[in-house]
Amino acid sequence: MSETADVVIVGGGLEGAAAAWALAERGITNVIVAERHTVGSGMTGKSSGIVRCHYGVSSLAAMATSSLETFEKAEQLFGGDIGFRQTGYVVGVGAPNVDAMRKSLAAQRAVGVQTEEIDAAEVAKMWPYADLEPFAAFGWEARGGYGDAYQTAQAFAIAARAAGVRVRQSTAVRHLLTDGRRVTGVKLADGGEISAETVVVATGAWTRPFLAQHGVDVPIRVVREQIVMINPGVELGPVPVFSDLVSLQYIRPEPDGTVLFGNSDLSAYDPSAEETDPDNYLNRATDSFVDITVDKVGTRFPGFPDATITSSYAGCYDVTPDWNPVISRTDLDGLIVAAGFSGHGFKIAPAVGRLVADLIVDGRSADPRIPESDFRLSRFAERDLLKTPYPYVGAGEMR
Repeated sequence: MSETADVVIVGGGLEGAAAAWALAERGITNVIVAERHTVGSGMTGKSSGIVRCHYGVSSLAAMATSSLETFEKAEQLFGGDIGFRQTGYVVGVGAPNVDAMRKSLAAQRAVGVQTEEIDAAEVAKMWPYADLEPFAAFGWEARGGYGDAYQTAQAFAIAARAAGVRVRQSTAVRHLLTDGRRVTGVKLADGGEISAETVVVATGAWTRPFLAQHGVDVPIRVVREQIVMINPGVELGPVPVFSDLVSLQYIRPEPDGTVLFGNSDLSAYDPSAEETDPDNYLNRATDSFVDITVDKVGTRFPGFPDATITSSYAGCYDVTPDWNPVISRTDLDGLIVAAGFSGHGFKIAPAVGRLVADLIVDGRSADPRIPESDFRLSRFAERDLLKTPYPYVGAGEMR
C-alpha cells in the first residue's frame, strides 16, 4: 500500500506527537505519524516528568518557559487534564555553586523565566522534612512542578488527529526512501511506502542505528536511567519538586502521597561503557542503585520516619555529547531530526514541536530566543558543543 503526505513523522512518542500537533497549529495537516507500536509506548512513559526552566543554556530556558505556558493552558488547548501539577520547583546548591546559580537565574530571567533566589527559611516551610544545613543558596520557580509525559503525548496526538493528521499505530518504518541526497518518503516494514517531501525522525534512543544506514550520524548513546518510588511514611502535603545539587538527587511528589527519586550524579555515566539496548534492558533499579537511594534520601530527608521503597523502574536517555538535543535539518535534503534529548525532552516538548514546524514551514525558528543554530546536528562535527556558561559542579550537563 502506498500513501502520500506533505510530512511523515517517524516515531509517535512525545516529540513526534508534539511535532504533529505544532504542524496542525500552523495549518499543515497532510501529515502522517508512523509509530511502530502505540503512541507514547517507548521511552515517553518512562519520563520522570519534571517541569522546570532552570537552564544556563538560554535557548533551553526559553524553550522550557514557552512550553510551560502550554502546560498551564492544557485544559483550554486539549480539553482536559494532561497530568500537569504546578507544585513549584526548588533547587538547592552548595557554596561552590552559588555564583553559577545566581548567574544562571539572571540569564533565565532575561529570556522570560519567572525565577528568583529564596532563603533557607522559606524552603524549610515548603520542605520541613529536609535537612537544609548543607545548602548555601536556593532558586525557586513557583510555576514549576511535574507532569505526565504519556498523557501529554496522547493529548498532542488526539489534537493533531482531530485537525486531520493521520496517526498510524502498529506501523514500523524500515528505512528512508531517497533520490540522491534528498528524502522522498519512507519504506514500511510491511512493504508499503509513504511518499513525502519532508521526513521528521523523532525516534529517541533508536535514532542512531536507524539513520546510520543512510550515512547520517547522530551521535547518541543510550544510557539507562533508574527511578525509585518511595513511601515517605508521613503525610507530605503540598510539597514542591526538590532538586538537590549538593547530594545530587531530585525528588518529587506523586498524587498518591508517594515520592519519586532520581539520581543526578552524572559521574556514574561512563561514556566508554557498552551502550544499553533500548529494546532489551533491566526495567528496575539494581541493588546498588537502591543502596544509593537509601543513602541519599535518608541523609537529605531525616524527617521521613519510616520510609519504604514501593517500586522501581528504568528507562533510557538518548544522550548526545553535550547532553543537549538535536532539532535540525541534515545533509539529506528534506530530513529533519528531533532526537538526543538527554533527559530534557518532556519539559521542552511543546517548544520542540513548534521548532520542528518552524523548520519545515519557514526554514528557521520563529522565536528569536531559540535560535535553530543552537540545536544543529553539525555542531558535533564542528566541535562547537552547546554548553551552559554556568555549569554546576557534578551536574553541569543537566543544567
